[in-house]
Amino acid sequence: MEKNTFKPADRLASVQEYYFSRKLKEVARLNAEGKDIISLAIGSPDMPPSEHTIDVLCQEARKANAHGYQPTIGIPELRKAMADFYKRWYGVELDPASEVQPLIGSKEGILHATLAFVNPGDTVLVPNPGYPTYTSLSKLLGAEVVNYDLTEEGGWQPDFEQLEAMDLSRVKLMWTNYPHMPTGARARRETYERLVAFAKKHGIVIVNDNPYSFILNEGEFLSILQIPGAKECCIEFNSLSKSHNMPGWRVAMLCSNAQFIQWILKVKTNVENGTFRAIQLAAADALTNTTEEWHHEANVRTYGSRRAIAEEIMEALGCTFDPDQTGMFLWGRIPDSYENVEDLTERVLHEARVFITPGFIFGSNGNRYIRISLCAKDELMREALARIREQFKV
Repeated sequence: MEKNTFKPADRLASVQEYYFSRKLKEVARLNAEGKDIISLAIGSPDMPPSEHTIDVLCQEARKANAHGYQPTIGIPELRKAMADFYKRWYGVELDPASEVQPLIGSKEGILHATLAFVNPGDTVLVPNPGYPTYTSLSKLLGAEVVNYDLTEEGGWQPDFEQLEAMDLSRVKLMWTNYPHMPTGARARRETYERLVAFAKKHGIVIVNDNPYSFILNEGEFLSILQIPGAKECCIEFNSLSKSHNMPGWRVAMLCSNAQFIQWILKVKTNVENGTFRAIQLAAADALTNTTEEWHHEANVRTYGSRRAIAEEIMEALGCTFDPDQTGMFLWGRIPDSYENVEDLTERVLHEARVFITPGFIFGSNGNRYIRISLCAKDELMREALARIREQFKV
């Protein structure tokens, strides 16, 4: 019998298995050994959507005609709900027929936007630290990833002097994400204004990922599309995963001008069909019927209570943090006494039996930081705090 000579595609050499995919296997093994690990690592909301939204899903799923293929562009009800959502919360006018595109999650949008705008060998600007998928998908598609620095000293905002000093001749896309993950830096209108000006000056498409603007926020809801002229050169992703507690439903949206939407749709129609109709109608309900009271309870009060416990955990670990940060994580700087961040996170995992995220997975500028997720109930977070205090004697 001939020796097996099968080999994977060369592109797989450019990426590694996602950190959480690898680490969760270890956590599962520890749990199987009876270690009872508390996970404060992943940003997967543990609360349900509204009861009304779940009722719509169930009612629509029972209909005999609801189970066929759906249009890739999304059903009209969902597109209208997405446009109305942007008008209601952000004050942004969008044509539901041509300026909104439903997505099967934002990860899909990252893939499709890159395929639509970036040729192999073109350059993509990615924040450091930033969401790892911006980097991994770009590499898989043959783009050259160039990082731009975000630093604590700079408020985790882009350094436009640094950007202007770069060779931008082959840059097609620039990824931004505010409120920022993992650092919790808030969106700033000034940053959005400078990004739009930068995009127009250099012919670069800005893609702003905006799923966290509702978490711990009762004030002004910001979108890059609020800036005059932004729609001409910017794309914004938004998602129901965080704001409406629907991560497993895989419902997100892409908003931009009609031409950009058409280019992305050309990719999308060759890759997949539309989402299950019942999910689309339930998502439309969630976007339409979310009340200020529900928003406050789910996205402000609940996360606010958890955030207070997360701050105590940071203090117990000797970490420092910016109290003004927002979103569903808490980002903190580790003490200088640790040579590297995993010296701390591995001790927390194996001694205190709490899984927290080392910042290096988000880029080199995260090497001295940890991230704590707020996606665990108060009692679990208090137990995590008690375990850490016991092991760290604080």
